[in-house]
Amino acid sequence: MTDAFIDIPGVRNFRDAGGIGALRRGVLYRSGSFHDLTEEGARRLKALGLRTVLDLRSPFELEVWPDLRHGLDHETLNLPTLPANREDVDRPWPEDQASLYPFMAGTAGPSLVAVVRHLAAPGTLPAVVHCAVGKDRTGLTIAVLQSLLGASEEEITTDYLRSNVGLGLDKGPQPYVDETGAERTSRPISAALLDSALSWITGRHGSVPDYLRAHGVTDEELTALHANLSG
Repeated sequence: MTDAFIDIPGVRNFRDAGGIGALRRGVLYRSGSFHDLTEEGARRLKALGLRTVLDLRSPFELEVWPDLRHGLDHETLNLPTLPANREDVDRPWPEDQASLYPFMAGTAGPSLVAVVRHLAAPGTLPAVVHCAVGKDRTGLTIAVLQSLLGASEEEITTDYLRSNVGLGLDKGPQPYVDETGAERTSRPISAALLDSALSWITGRHGSVPDYLRAHGVTDEELTALHANLSG
């Protein structure tokens, strides 16, 4: 693993999202969920000064696998990347990993704007963004934030692909049980997956900032985000 990874017992794939573009280290982390967080893990999160957890999972996932705190007093916000109900979207529900990424780009706008607004507010940092394992939903969200902070496509992709190492997917697909109890297979991520989501965004909106503006973010909020997160 690289020095971006931080050992937080009970939390998978925890690492610093900073150190690229203008995004400084020690203010924005990314990970899997906290539902297996240990007391030692909580002590290490407290030592990081964690103030905010932005949880991208569905309400049902939160019900099945609630994050543990062990006395931590950070604020937690549920900002789902994906719609709670298939009936809420006017596009085909993704059937595989390849179709998931453009789908996320098409549905994540409100979640991403909420993430930007919270991270732009005073007193919210350090913060962690997480989903179930910190790979897909977190991958897109962090890529958008890193892009806003001036990271290059190569830097963003390199960080995104670290989830393969953080989850053992560099050794190949891994079995897991989802929130419904069904046995599934977690597959490695690739640069092409992230590119398909970002290309969807730029193809329809021209740029990441314009995509967010289309969902209601203001230039003042984007400026505040940069001021809060930049070195």
